[in-house]
Amino acid sequence: MNLPFSDNLPIPKLAASFANTSATYKFYWLIAILESVENGNGIIKKRELFSRMISNAWYTVNYFKVSFGKQDLIQNAVQQLLQLENLTIDIRKDMLLAILESATNPKTKQILYHFNKNVPHWFLSPWFPKTKNENDVEYKKRIYSSSQNFENNSLYALYDDIITINPQWIPYLQSNARILKDFCYWNLALFLQSRNPNVPDLANKLIKPAVRGTLSSQRKNYWNIVFKELGTVDCIFTNTKLSIDKFAIDHFVPHAFVSHDLIWNLIPIDRTFNSSKSDKLPSIDTHFDKFFELQKSAYEIVSHQNPNSKLLQDYLTIFPALNNINDFDYSRYKECIQPLVTIAHNNGFGYL
Repeated sequence: MNLPFSDNLPIPKLAASFANTSATYKFYWLIAILESVENGNGIIKKRELFSRMISNAWYTVNYFKVSFGKQDLIQNAVQQLLQLENLTIDIRKDMLLAILESATNPKTKQILYHFNKNVPHWFLSPWFPKTKNENDVEYKKRIYSSSQNFENNSLYALYDDIITINPQWIPYLQSNARILKDFCYWNLALFLQSRNPNVPDLANKLIKPAVRGTLSSQRKNYWNIVFKELGTVDCIFTNTKLSIDKFAIDHFVPHAFVSHDLIWNLIPIDRTFNSSKSDKLPSIDTHFDKFFELQKSAYEIVSHQNPNSKLLQDYLTIFPALNNINDFDYSRYKECIQPLVTIAHNNGFGYL
């Protein structure tokens, strides 16, 4: 994916800012700049940008539990700020940003300003290459000084507490903000996928969805059919009897990990238990057999009563040759579910 062309701006230097990337900082730094410029700002406080970096990584770290790698401190910063400021993982981005920008806790300020050590000036390194004789301190000082004159048509000028966007770049950033952010997120997804090779659908775990999809179709067109046939269903977690008007639909492997609502991962459970289960993982030893038997019964009922149901096609991702209940194989199902549970646990999801 290439950046939009410009006749008078050094676009290759902007693209080169992401060369040899060993952490996510630069991606989140440019996204933060773009968001602020879109809001009409040309002079931007660094604290706002650091707060935006944290805010944009918040859901990816706290909800989806994506690993950023050992060298990347954004993940640690997000996790620390969650506790320090007594926040929730699903806090609205605008509220989180306001809290981080105004927080008085010295530790919070320290965490935010850690990113001031390297991110703002290293991003400009393509405009100001380091010479052989320069040490890091001298190099940083030169970038600050040179950028303040917009030498080499640098993207911004660096000061102690602010950056000033080069006026030559503002129209380009504003008119191409969406494409530039897509560029950042695309490369961020590639970067994180290499560190999370077994995490499914990672590209859709970089931004909190505006609205989570409901499970009303799966309830009405699948599980209600099962309840009408069986009368009651035992919750696989609490063993309580569920009725058609008193059950919740939940993901066996948490949605925060699988990031989909396919029917083979959905089951009816006790409403009260569902409210406390959160994104905890089931135990394969304790829960899988009951889960499988319920899924198998449900498939048999729905495939008999509504054989053309599109929801039945969800099972084809596990059983590509599924034609009847005889193809609903225990071992194949377990071979699909068990690795997901193990990988999710390795990524930080806890067990029930």
